[in-house]
Amino acid sequence: MSSNHSAEPTPKRTSRQHFRPNVRQATVILPRTGERVKRRVTLRNSNLFEDPDDEIPTDAWTPLLRNGNIRSKPATTSEVIVKNVIDGARHAYNFATSKTGQGIFKCSIAYLLGSLATFVTPIAAILGQQDGKHMVATVTVYFHPARSQGSMHEATLLAIAAFAYAVFISVTSMGLSVLFDGWGQRALGHAIVLIVFCGGGLGLVGWVKQRLGNPLVNVASSLTSLAIITVLTKEGAVQTAVFSDDKITQVLKMVIMGILATTAVCLTINPISARKELKETMITATDAFGDMLTTITRSFLTGSEGELQDPSFIRASDQHKTVFTTLTKNLKEAKWEHYVFGTEQEYHIEARLAACMQRLSQNIGGLRSAASTQFTLLSQSEATATMTPRNGSISTVGVSSPPLFRSGIFSPQEEHGVLAAIDEAPEEGSGVEDSQQSPRYGSVDHDGLSSANSPAEIFTRFIIHLGPSMKSLAYTLKQILDELPYGPTPDYHITINSNFRDSLEQAVNLYTQARRGALELLYQNQEFHRSKSTEVEADFEEVAASCGHFSFSLQDFAEEMKTFLDILDELKLEVDLEPRSRSWTWMMFWRRFRRFQRKGQCRESERLLDHVQATDLPPGLPDSSDRRNPTVFESEKPVPKETYGYRLWKALRLFRRDDVKYAIKVGAGAALFALPSFVPATRSFYSHWRGEWGLLSYMLVCSMTIGDSNNVGYHRFLGTCIGAVFAIVAWIVSQGNPYALATLGWLMSLACFYIILAQGKGPMGRFIMLTYNLSALYAYSLSVKDDEDDDDEGGTNPYITEIVLHRVVAVLSGCLWGLIVTRLVWPISARQKFKDGLSLLWLRMGLIWKRDPLSLLLEGESTNAYMDLREELELQRYLTRLETLCKSASSEFELRGPFPAAPYGRILQSTSRMLDAFHAMNVVILKDLKASEGEADILKYTANERAQLCARISHLFQVLASSLKLEYPLNDALPNTEHARDRLLAKIFNYRKSECMGQGAKDEDFALLYAYALVTGQLSEEITSVGREVERLFGVLNEDLLKLQ
Repeated sequence: MSSNHSAEPTPKRTSRQHFRPNVRQATVILPRTGERVKRRVTLRNSNLFEDPDDEIPTDAWTPLLRNGNIRSKPATTSEVIVKNVIDGARHAYNFATSKTGQGIFKCSIAYLLGSLATFVTPIAAILGQQDGKHMVATVTVYFHPARSQGSMHEATLLAIAAFAYAVFISVTSMGLSVLFDGWGQRALGHAIVLIVFCGGGLGLVGWVKQRLGNPLVNVASSLTSLAIITVLTKEGAVQTAVFSDDKITQVLKMVIMGILATTAVCLTINPISARKELKETMITATDAFGDMLTTITRSFLTGSEGELQDPSFIRASDQHKTVFTTLTKNLKEAKWEHYVFGTEQEYHIEARLAACMQRLSQNIGGLRSAASTQFTLLSQSEATATMTPRNGSISTVGVSSPPLFRSGIFSPQEEHGVLAAIDEAPEEGSGVEDSQQSPRYGSVDHDGLSSANSPAEIFTRFIIHLGPSMKSLAYTLKQILDELPYGPTPDYHITINSNFRDSLEQAVNLYTQARRGALELLYQNQEFHRSKSTEVEADFEEVAASCGHFSFSLQDFAEEMKTFLDILDELKLEVDLEPRSRSWTWMMFWRRFRRFQRKGQCRESERLLDHVQATDLPPGLPDSSDRRNPTVFESEKPVPKETYGYRLWKALRLFRRDDVKYAIKVGAGAALFALPSFVPATRSFYSHWRGEWGLLSYMLVCSMTIGDSNNVGYHRFLGTCIGAVFAIVAWIVSQGNPYALATLGWLMSLACFYIILAQGKGPMGRFIMLTYNLSALYAYSLSVKDDEDDDDEGGTNPYITEIVLHRVVAVLSGCLWGLIVTRLVWPISARQKFKDGLSLLWLRMGLIWKRDPLSLLLEGESTNAYMDLREELELQRYLTRLETLCKSASSEFELRGPFPAAPYGRILQSTSRMLDAFHAMNVVILKDLKASEGEADILKYTANERAQLCARISHLFQVLASSLKLEYPLNDALPNTEHARDRLLAKIFNYRKSECMGQGAKDEDFALLYAYALVTGQLSEEITSVGREVERLFGVLNEDLLKLQ
């Protein structure tokens, strides 16, 4: 057997070179001029996805033999040292001039300016005689200037809002204390302040921080916590029932100074414009579109999966995903810049442009999935031909020769993924391509091609007819994308060639005609009308679905490009308008409030379940499913009358939400920690050991889940210890000299901002600087007698070790208290929450698919949407939260072992691809919510097969959800979707052969079924992949697990 296989390759290569019709020449639309020419199109770009490491210099000093044996004198030790020094200096210079390096330098300058409030006497005098002037430097650390101007505007607004909230809590607390003291009920007033304002106020801060999940909001929450804790527990005005605004005024001045220092550095030293960053990101995205479009199209036409598996293409795909993450971030920050400058209309157009680019990205995904389906079918066809050749109408395909290349439609370079350069050819008629073939190529059918007898040969047949037009359209799109959307830096002018729109219109029209003709010829095959088994018919129809979906996705990409050009034209008119129209209507918040009131009820009812309960039925799930399909949870039995206990249980469901329980326990823990400051017997102890910093550490450490608290607590305590050591060293070295302390603090800030910005360890870096400020800068304030009540730590001769010890003990106690509250009071395990959430998501996906996405298009059959865009967005957001929980679960420690992050990471990736398939189906449906006559006929003809396929997919989702929820093995006798899908494809195949095809159904009417077939195939593949991962996690069902004990 092996000898036969080894003897076949040579004649097969000869046959591939023999059968090669001349079909590569096609009509091409040149987008710059709109000219229509005949060209031999290639999609090969010599600079496409090149690896920089593989570039070979070709100057005069480059040896011809790079690896040759060249005799050279070995380098001496001094030469090696000099070379290493030069390389190190070069790397240091490159890092210093990079965006990250410049950001670190800007942050250090802002910190130096903030520390001047402690060292410069005139500035310190503005803040009064109280200590705590180091808070100005702390503000510059939290609101650092290594951000864009738009992000700085947002940070400033959040800082103002945070301070306003702190002022409200502080003023009302002091007022209430004074009021109750006048009534002779000071203790009662303290209790109300402690419970309502300290516990409730800080609990609300924790809830807002968790709910919004914005890094800037987290920083603002830390700032407002610091202000509230300082006034309520340290200053003593509330405890003595005296209304004093000294500390509030000082905090206001310090916040303003810190924000001014940070803003000045951000706007003057190498300022970063989010609007320019957004334009750069859009340029990068369109370039990636062009590269990925040509690569995927070339891979589909050549039948070679190697290019899509190449590391360079994988890197480009990953970069493409990163670009869209950056695009969203830059768009949000650019919004604030537009709002400040009064160009909000320009922002709205840019937001539409970004949304259009996201749709283009989704079309790229559709092309890639169709190409992947093609490669899968080709590999299956080759494997079938190798092991079990079919008899009858399906011819046997050789082993050594991939069936796609048997007809020899490509040159030897194309067979290996390399296409020749574009060559001009004289104009030849008006046809789309010349597909004539010489009679010497053997027997042919009526359209000039041998009869297609296998799925692989159907691909060949399809590509012969549509391949040149695909190349032409992809070439036109690539040329347009290379010049859009903006010109070069620094102006970024929008220069749109006036011929682009007309050229694209012509290219789409030519492609549409060629696609329609190719699909018609694809089914004018004598093998198509012969009787076959269901599996063979399914193979033929799956090939048609793959080819059809790829062709329709390419056309959709071109149509979306028209919208892209229209939006870009609108943006150009807005930008070039003279004089520029400026407006600040975003400040009219009452208008937005009225719109929210009108839409709030609908938006609230559309939300996906936010939180998962471990013991009860997830609240809201039946209501959401009932909204979509009232028959899912309804019962024919009469509903019993609700008892008063059950009504009370329903009324209190708000307090069963995880975020509400988190806010309650955070507030209760804060009140208990602050209690010693309100008790006269323990107030001196609280003040001596700096309990306010312990309470602040508690607020920073206490997180939603146990894993987050462990992770944050570890980094904060480690940062505190490092900062304490450096504070002691700096004070000993400087001996209290302000110039030396300022210099050492600036050097310290360089290292800490490297940890924050370059390494991404924000909590650790911030707490190093916070502890340094609390120790070294505070010690300097004591040395210059900024406060009269400072003798407990040395007074004018501060004991630096005593100061550091108090801070470290306070921070450690706050961290431990936060861990205790998180672990013992309503503990929320990231592990369990992740598993419950993922189970819920699968259950929801199963219910969504059970409704049959295409049933919406049949008029009168269903009034429920498959999945609207708002719900889809919530599904994606929910998956993002699950990814965060998966990371947090890795920091939770249990006796049964570490959290299996790698398997669950692969499960999340498969789930993400399932949601991408859901979205692809949704996009196709939302194009036109009313089916045409032909579409309705096809859908009714395949209703039973679709119902069976949807039921199996839904059932598999529910089985996976149950297994993960219970952590129980899967049953090895699970339903298989392959046969149900084959029956659906065979039914579509039979529809084409039936008389129904002549009643008005067109090839465009099959686009829905093509997308449906590919989506169901992707879902089946990903469900199988998830099932394998679940089996590795929990095993398979066996007799030992079924023993009754």
